[in-house]
Amino acid sequence: MKKLGIGLGVLAFGFIFVACGGDQKKTDNYGNEVNEETTVKETSTNADFPLAEQGKELFEGVGTCATCHKPDTKVVGPSLLDIAQAYKENKASIASFLNEESKPIVDPTQYTVMKANFAITKNMKPEERQALEQYIMSQAK
Repeated sequence: MKKLGIGLGVLAFGFIFVACGGDQKKTDNYGNEVNEETTVKETSTNADFPLAEQGKELFEGVGTCATCHKPDTKVVGPSLLDIAQAYKENKASIASFLNEESKPIVDPTQYTVMKANFAITKNMKPEERQALEQYIMSQAK
C-alpha cells in the first residue's frame, strides 16, 4: 500500500510538472508560434551584413514589412527565409525590387499587394533599402 501511495505521488508530480509549463509553446512578438528547431537565427553580427540591425528596425518599424512577412512562416507575403533563399539563388537584389527597378522573383502573384508598399520603400534612402536587404539576406541558412 505504501508503494502504491509513493507511485501515485510521483505520477501526480509528473502531471503537475507537465501542466505547469513543461511543454509551453513559445510565441514571437506577433503571437505566432515559434518552433525553436526551425526558427531562423539572426546573424546581424555577421560581418557580411553590417547593416542588418538597422534593417531589422526599418523592417519592424517605418517599413511596415513585419505586417505581411514573418521570419519562417508565409502570412500575406512570403517568409523572410523564402525571400532570402530565392534572392540568394538568383543572385538578385532585394533593394532593387524595393525601388521597383526589378521584377518579383519569390511570389509574383503577390506583386499587386506589395505595390502599395513601394510608396514607403521608394522614399527610403538607398542605404536604408540596402539595410533592409541585408536584414532579409541575413535570414538565409
